[in-house]
Amino acid sequence: MKKLFLPILLLSGSHAVLAQMPGGTPPTGTGRPAGATRPAGAGGAAVTAPQEGSGRITGTVLDAATKQPVPYATVALLNPATGKPVDGTAADDNGKFTIPRIAPGTYTVQISFIGYGLVEKPGVVITEAGNTVALGTVNLASSAQALGEVRVEGQRSLVEEKVDRTVYNAEKDETTRGGDATDVLKRVPNLSVDLDGNVSLRGSQNIRVLINNRPSTISANSIADALKQIPADQIKTVEVITSPSAKYDAEGSGGIINIVTKQNNLQGFTLDLRTSAGLRSSDLGLNASYRVGKMGFSLGGGGRAQYNTPGSFRNEQTTYDIQGTDIANRQLLSRTVQSADTRQQNVFGRYSLGWDYDINKYNFLSASVQLGLRNGTNYQDDQTSSTTFFNGRLPSYSVRDIKVLDNSNTLDATLNYTRTFETPQRELSLLGQYSRNTRTNNFTNTVEEGEGTGNSLRNLNDSYNQEVTLQLDYQTPLSKTQLLEFGAKDIMRKVNSDYATFLNGQQQTGTTLSNVFDYNQNVAAAYASYTLGFLKSYTLKAGARYEYTTIDADFRTDNPLSIDSYGVLVPSVNLSRKLANGNVLKAAYNRRIQRPSLQFLNPNRQIPNQLSIIQGNPELEPEKTNNFELGYSTFIKQTTLTFTAFARNTTGSIQPVRTPNGDTITTTYANIGTENAYGASVNANVNIQNKLTLGGGLDVYYATLDNNVSNPLFAASNQGWVASGRLMGGYTFAKGWGIQAFSFYRGRQVQLQGYQGGFGVYSVGLKKDFADKKGSIGFGADNFFTPTNKIRNSISTPALDQYSVNVLRRSGFRVNLSYRIGKMSMAQPKRRRSVNNDDLKEGGNSDGGNGAGATPAQGASGGRP
Repeated sequence: MKKLFLPILLLSGSHAVLAQMPGGTPPTGTGRPAGATRPAGAGGAAVTAPQEGSGRITGTVLDAATKQPVPYATVALLNPATGKPVDGTAADDNGKFTIPRIAPGTYTVQISFIGYGLVEKPGVVITEAGNTVALGTVNLASSAQALGEVRVEGQRSLVEEKVDRTVYNAEKDETTRGGDATDVLKRVPNLSVDLDGNVSLRGSQNIRVLINNRPSTISANSIADALKQIPADQIKTVEVITSPSAKYDAEGSGGIINIVTKQNNLQGFTLDLRTSAGLRSSDLGLNASYRVGKMGFSLGGGGRAQYNTPGSFRNEQTTYDIQGTDIANRQLLSRTVQSADTRQQNVFGRYSLGWDYDINKYNFLSASVQLGLRNGTNYQDDQTSSTTFFNGRLPSYSVRDIKVLDNSNTLDATLNYTRTFETPQRELSLLGQYSRNTRTNNFTNTVEEGEGTGNSLRNLNDSYNQEVTLQLDYQTPLSKTQLLEFGAKDIMRKVNSDYATFLNGQQQTGTTLSNVFDYNQNVAAAYASYTLGFLKSYTLKAGARYEYTTIDADFRTDNPLSIDSYGVLVPSVNLSRKLANGNVLKAAYNRRIQRPSLQFLNPNRQIPNQLSIIQGNPELEPEKTNNFELGYSTFIKQTTLTFTAFARNTTGSIQPVRTPNGDTITTTYANIGTENAYGASVNANVNIQNKLTLGGGLDVYYATLDNNVSNPLFAASNQGWVASGRLMGGYTFAKGWGIQAFSFYRGRQVQLQGYQGGFGVYSVGLKKDFADKKGSIGFGADNFFTPTNKIRNSISTPALDQYSVNVLRRSGFRVNLSYRIGKMSMAQPKRRRSVNNDDLKEGGNSDGGNGAGATPAQGASGGRP
């Protein structure tokens, strides 16, 4: 049916153009010779043909939202004086079109297709010499058409599969209202998000998160914190790139996540207000857009408060005394039981100002400034700790209050210049970005009762991460089926960590307790990428990227460190084949690296819990990963199915090294690990008559981990299956009513020295549109049948056994309200580039958390560069 529909549509569109031509008058000097006719149409009447010349008009028609080709779009050449067509054509399967043999004159080019808004390009001049006018990319936006009493309205699927990425259309999901980006990412195929906001892609937390194709130092400190600062209502789409090309930075061994926020390229003014109030959190957002002529402005801002988040944890820790390496005869040393009530208070904000200017037809400028903030406090109230010793020491008992303060603010400023050409797809861009994040990460551990009553241990850690990035990109077609891309980039990064430890108000000395740590890093890179279409249905994209990293690190009160520079060559290959039935088969290989973040480098001793000391290693090297992927996409009636198989191998993996000292465990990090993962995923989406949408997916992989240490005291390995899945659905009723539901389950995670338990979440949203969809009011509920989530974690080493249970209360109810004023009319979207700093390993809670914020096993972490 689909094969039959497209030719009929093409013929109908062409007939509509030709049918109007007899009444049209060509521009001055453009009439065809008298008596010249085109062949008779279906009705037998001859159609007078326009005069032929040597000019030509070319272009490519894309969907404005998905950036995919619009096959068979109708392209009409109009006489601007009469508005009547004088010639025309239709786009091919790839959205490309050419109108040849055009006589001299000034024309208007009109592009249209069913379900899309009309786009016109006035003032197209064909000279006497017969020039070629390249319109480049023409973006068509979806629109609704009124046909009598029937409304035909296109509805995009929640999940779309592209050749190199998976796209989740977040703006279509009402169940995330009142939430943040972590709530959105739980719904995205191949992603897994734990209850602390740590994101994994196919089991790997070594990912890079971009915001509108740009990095931000806000995510350099912590991906989880960055995601909490982005309101769900501001997210348009989420793109998961599992096999990045050479154009992307070598960083991000697991892949890249690009969060695209809502932007506006229309003419006019709009003001959009959104708010939500609920049991656990509330938010308020305001966005405005103004565009007139060649210049546009956008202003957005929002804040979110998180409160009423009670919880608790219980932790049991057993340590052993080992003489030498004789593990078989280890002696029981101590057993400690801890418990506490937990709570969180967080305020997040994000504000942005954007500006763009069309200098002329081929030159564009854009700039933006973004501010982000976080004020967070995590508490462990009445943390009770009871330790029994088996070596003759007297038991110990204490009651403590622990407070972890985590405040940060971020500034991102960008300036982009883009130069396009008459030749389609030829483009030059120069990009610059300044980004700085300032963070305060302190903890206070006060003994209220028991041994050491009145003692107070404080750690103050102020840090900043500053980046200056310059990037140059150029792409040019070598032929109709070949595209060459190359460019260069330099990232200048400065990181500073000023830390001090106080006991009862007295500063403690020693480089591991109080010092200033400076870490300067420069990453210079160059890349080349080649795309080839061959044998009609095949597309090959291959490239290579070389990055050279230099590091200068030192302590203010100690000798500077000597860290060697290193270079890395990162190849990538992506191959896809479009089958005759429209299905797509793709295969990919890429090599990636993962640089350590400040969390792993920072030598500041974090001791929010008396049983655990965490200290970074400034001499860590990057991890290296090989990724292999095979995917297949098919469309069966109204259902889209995608199957993917993958394999991932990582060497030099950064793994924790735990050293016992009595009942205290000191954790640092080293490049000692090997990680392998082999898995598959299946995702399905159903859209029935634009009323009922269903979607879901299952991700399964087998993980093997080994730290490759010969000393049996520190040797560790683990393996096992990991599974997670999601299910979502929605239905649109009459009179603006709609309902959506979502559920997600994250299975048990295999870790090097233990496991982290699984959990499930679900939500339901109901909304009612009013005022011709300018406003909406709705109601949402989360986890209403299961008000508490219990996460069980275990760690087992020769010197330590630990078992913990986190109890989190995440049930919630909220009311949502939104309203939009103003009106926009369609304008041509502009082509822009963005900076992508994808070059750092993001830390996470690799061994499972035990309480809100500070954890008994690990504690709070520092910022990352």
